[in-house]
Amino acid sequence: MAAPSSPNVRTATSADVAALSDTLARAFADDPVTTWIFPSASYHDRLRRYFVMHLDKIAMRHDLTYTTEGNRGGAIWLPPGAWELTPRDILRTLPATVRALGPRLAFALRTVLHIERRHPRAPHYYLATLGTHPSHQGQGVGSALLQPVLDRCDREGLPAYLESSKERNVPFYARHGFAVTEELALPGGGPPLWLMWREPKG
Repeated sequence: MAAPSSPNVRTATSADVAALSDTLARAFADDPVTTWIFPSASYHDRLRRYFVMHLDKIAMRHDLTYTTEGNRGGAIWLPPGAWELTPRDILRTLPATVRALGPRLAFALRTVLHIERRHPRAPHYYLATLGTHPSHQGQGVGSALLQPVLDRCDREGLPAYLESSKERNVPFYARHGFAVTEELALPGGGPPLWLMWREPKG
């Protein structure tokens, strides 16, 4: 049986937002941190609406969101200096964030602030989200989605950073040059995060 061909990765456009948001919501269906933050009622729909908001209002303007034909997966990157939301970003996203999180909004904001306190301040590319549709996992989609920005990091001599919410994903990121810098416990007895940093090659 022939090995599956490498996924055809391309920059996502506004036409991908709806389908890509659904794919990412399905990819994060069992994510420990997301399921801890988001209300259990209508979990998939709330998470899908969150990704629509994040893509439409924040990520797409940077042209660093990647997907494949058929939206089998997605990688949302933010460029150096853009990972922290500005007051304008907060105002633009607040209505959609309230709809997505409902009564968990204040709790989610406290969690995000706790994570952001550990975010590195040195210039870097930030992998905000990487997810593959469950029916396409294990086929090299995630690795292919990482590569455009990792290559850019190496060309520009800049590091990359991410927070892994699953310990079993740490070896995957390690194969791409990331190393754990800290295991961060979330407040209130939440699940841990593995903070990972990648120095540029060459």
